[in-house]
Amino acid sequence: MPGLHVNESIRLYNLYPRLFGSMTRWQEHLDRIADMGFNAIWVNSFHYPGFSGSLYSPKDYYKFNPLFIDDNSAKSPTEQLKGFIAACHKKGLIFLMDLVINHTAIDCQLISEHPDWYKHGSDGKILNPGAMHDGVWHAWGDLAEVNNLDSIDRQNLWQFWWKMMSHYLEMGVDGFRCDMAYQVPAALWTFLIDKARQTRPGCIFIAESLGCDFKQVQDLAGLGFDYLFNSIKYWDYNEPWGMEQYFKTSPLTPSIGFPESHDTPRLITELNGNLAAVKRQILFSSLFSSGYMITSGFEFGFTKALNVVKTDPTWWEETEIDLTDYLKKIAAIKKQFPVLNQELGIEIVDQANWPNVFCFRKSLPGQKSIFVALNKDINRHQHVYIPDLEAVTGHGPLIDISPEYAISAVPRCLDYDLRPAEIKVFAQK
Repeated sequence: MPGLHVNESIRLYNLYPRLFGSMTRWQEHLDRIADMGFNAIWVNSFHYPGFSGSLYSPKDYYKFNPLFIDDNSAKSPTEQLKGFIAACHKKGLIFLMDLVINHTAIDCQLISEHPDWYKHGSDGKILNPGAMHDGVWHAWGDLAEVNNLDSIDRQNLWQFWWKMMSHYLEMGVDGFRCDMAYQVPAALWTFLIDKARQTRPGCIFIAESLGCDFKQVQDLAGLGFDYLFNSIKYWDYNEPWGMEQYFKTSPLTPSIGFPESHDTPRLITELNGNLAAVKRQILFSSLFSSGYMITSGFEFGFTKALNVVKTDPTWWEETEIDLTDYLKKIAAIKKQFPVLNQELGIEIVDQANWPNVFCFRKSLPGQKSIFVALNKDINRHQHVYIPDLEAVTGHGPLIDISPEYAISAVPRCLDYDLRPAEIKVFAQK
């Protein structure tokens, strides 16, 4: 089983299976993913879905979505998945699968077999999970909410989850991205994480934590998760919540930053095609958080948001954008400087143009420091002036490790016009 190297954090590629088709087709992209410097792949839920066809409406946890089975292969569906996992390992990539245990499909057979495993309303009907949007509750009618906390048959329910996980661990799975983690009881996570690591030491657990309040983040961080996803994508570099959140959560557990996800609009669409701003967001995510992630198609500037029901391989876009080399440079920076693989160590650096430029230092004892200057303005140049860079980073001299527009000789006094959306990254030699 591959694992993360010492002083190395996760560089995660979300392979969105609906966009690629069968597991045989998934393998065709591994060379590109590995060449971009990623060390882990997460594949969204591949279980057999309920009537809606949604990836996140699992009907049978032991069967696969027909969309992902290669009918022309002589291998069984199980062997096809095992073959893909083995191919990932051959490329040095960790394989993570989705763990969806907060709910099942509303037409899941478990409802008739184990009705006590589910939540019921006062009328006796199975409850649907849902979410608040603009103050209105929207139930997801294709889903049934599992009663992981109070089921009178909780022991058998929890054993069902563990048996399913152990089945995939035996197939070579290296870890789990835990869907709606904050909705699942803490005791269940403790049970499953402990069991998994007894079976496979080093098994990775990543919690979907977006939408959590700080208390929920604290609770998740104490359960043994290796990473939480953070919400830095939504920060404008000005509102105080960004750094307030960082200072609260960074001592708790590492996080993964991302420019877009399968649940969000495509970033290049949000930014009206501003490629410099797109590059800024992925570079900032990688510098600010210990881990980072992109979703399939980001590397080519795909514009169409992914959909859990409708996306299929015809949604693959032909564009003139290719960020693969840029992403490869980001991965090389992360691998070269251990401090960038840690969550702690960020300090804001004051400078005169604070409304338009964001500067910070990342430093930890015994590691080379990094200095970052970011132009918040995606349309105009902005000036940054730091009288003594070496004093800011601790000592010098410094080198420019920026993926683009690197300065051959870094002056001790930084007096520089940042291009629109540009990020300068300096490191101690």
